[in-house]
Amino acid sequence: MNIGILGLPLTGKTTLFNLLTSQHKKMDAFSSRKTKNIGVVKVADDRVDYLSLIYQPKKTIYATIEMIDIPGISSELPEKEKQDVFSQIQNVDALLMVIRVFNDTVIPGNNDPLNQVECLVYEILLRDLEITENRINRLNQSKRKLSRQEEMEKQILEKCHQHLSNDQLLITQALTEEELKLLSGFGFFTLKPVIVALNLDENQLRTNQFPNREKFNQFLGDHQMASIQVCGKLEMEINELGEEEREIFLEDLGFQETGIERLSHILYQHLGLISFFTVGKDEVRAWTIPLGTTAVKAAGKIHSDIERGFIRAEVVRYTDYKQWESMQKVKEKGLLKVEGKDTIIEDGDIINFRFNV
Repeated sequence: MNIGILGLPLTGKTTLFNLLTSQHKKMDAFSSRKTKNIGVVKVADDRVDYLSLIYQPKKTIYATIEMIDIPGISSELPEKEKQDVFSQIQNVDALLMVIRVFNDTVIPGNNDPLNQVECLVYEILLRDLEITENRINRLNQSKRKLSRQEEMEKQILEKCHQHLSNDQLLITQALTEEELKLLSGFGFFTLKPVIVALNLDENQLRTNQFPNREKFNQFLGDHQMASIQVCGKLEMEINELGEEEREIFLEDLGFQETGIERLSHILYQHLGLISFFTVGKDEVRAWTIPLGTTAVKAAGKIHSDIERGFIRAEVVRYTDYKQWESMQKVKEKGLLKVEGKDTIIEDGDIINFRFNV
């Protein structure tokens, strides 16, 4: 899974990218509009920490998400440059919109969150309208009779065009699985899940107060966007602290986790992702799958041979394992379940796959 980071210039996009991916990319305006930063964010998970403590494996591997940080988008940017920038995140699975709310006399820029999110939504709506219009025009201008699939495609695109013309994201439109499959090749931005990160100052974070707060939250609700509040400047300070100092600092703020840890969880959850675990002396690992994945498809996440030769999945709930702290005791209590290929995997399942190829 990968996520494109979108925002106006000077909103703190690259600051959050660096914090999420532990990189040190330049945080001033990009010198080249073709530049993008790519990194991987580790999804913090105390279940992985606990299992590693028990098994003491050679390797511990957390779930990860790839992040792509692109130059800032603004209405003043020439159309060709906008297209170049958007092309860098055309195929991402979701968008992280970074909204600047903090006020800084040294760094100029818009800090009205409602205005910023409206600008960004306008830009992705415009991209998708252009795509639908271009494809509909090509189908209409075809000199041959359209195939049945092309006729279906045209009808769906016309429906989508109408929805977009009403300033509505496609993700808010009721579409069947067949329609979504037909649309999958277009890379529509408004079909992607959107998470909004509000980059606040420390006082705004503590008080949960910022300009246009109610209207902003209403806008997010209307467009099915998730949101989280972070303070990029504060996160950089927390990042420099030792573990004990960090806990005291977070407690003073009223949080149990850093904003970056909370953001990684929000990204994971809003994408409809869950984790299952494989454990042993060699490796404790979290595997990422979509909610609703069957046991046989989860097996394929590890290796195609395991999916092809699937026999059964031996499943233990993480909560059961933690209660008894021993796989042997879990078995004695009858809490190890032998599941078939069509069983739906749940978040936190510890699985041992049996297979034969």
